[in-house]
Amino acid sequence: MELLVASAIGVLTSAGLYLILRLRTFPVIIGLSILSYAVNVFLFSTGGLSLNQPPIYGPEVENYADPLPQALVLTAIVISFGMTALAVLIALGGFLETDTDRIDMALDEDDRDVPDPGAQPGVEAKRDRSPQEAGVLQ
Repeated sequence: MELLVASAIGVLTSAGLYLILRLRTFPVIIGLSILSYAVNVFLFSTGGLSLNQPPIYGPEVENYADPLPQALVLTAIVISFGMTALAVLIALGGFLETDTDRIDMALDEDDRDVPDPGAQPGVEAKRDRSPQEAGVLQ
């Protein structure tokens, strides 16, 4: 049983990390959700895997399940739901602003010479240097 749960945690973690490293916002959000599921299963398994045990200790109960990991998982579910909702709103705002859901921040050559809307007329817009011109990439 422990091997199965440990394998599930590993698969969920690796799938979540794989999706987080994608260049689109939707797979990143799904990856964050899957990674939070992996953390929830890990937190739940820290209390020990016991079957058919009551969660509360009583006078007639000899063995019981630890309620602390269950409370931590419940809290983590609420936090991950809020985090996912915030990430979706940020991604939606970025999509509506740029008309794309790509995450890379590289500017196209056409976007480099865009003048500043608040610049004075007749003053040439400052052009961003490319990484090659700046000497970063050689």
